[in-house]
Amino acid sequence: QVQLVESGGGLVQTGGSLRLSCAASDVTFTAYAMGWFRQAPGKEREFVAAINRSGGRTYSADSVKGRFTISRDNAKSTVYLQMNSLKPEDTAVYYCAARRDYSTTFYYIADHEYNYWGRGTQVSVSS
Repeated sequence: QVQLVESGGGLVQTGGSLRLSCAASDVTFTAYAMGWFRQAPGKEREFVAAINRSGGRTYSADSVKGRFTISRDNAKSTVYLQMNSLKPEDTAVYYCAARRDYSTTFYYIADHEYNYWGRGTQVSVSS
């Protein structure tokens, strides 16, 4: 069972940048498709970005497209979320998720498709 630990959250002004990291405990990190989700106060959890096992295919939600970039370093068992041009509406707890997957092609955008979750890291964007 993989354990996920997010880091890199914090308070930033509108227009600023943050890079979130998610470190996985499983040495077979390349067996997992990865994703980032977020949940703002009073709202449902929503998809942010996803990446396949190799890192060659990614997908981002329309709300963050062009501003956020997901990537992974399989040698470090870590997935990243680079967030630029942050807006107050990006304020949320950000969660990393993993799905052990036999496919090397697919990424996943629904939260029920993921098996493992981190505890989250808070991102706050001030106006």
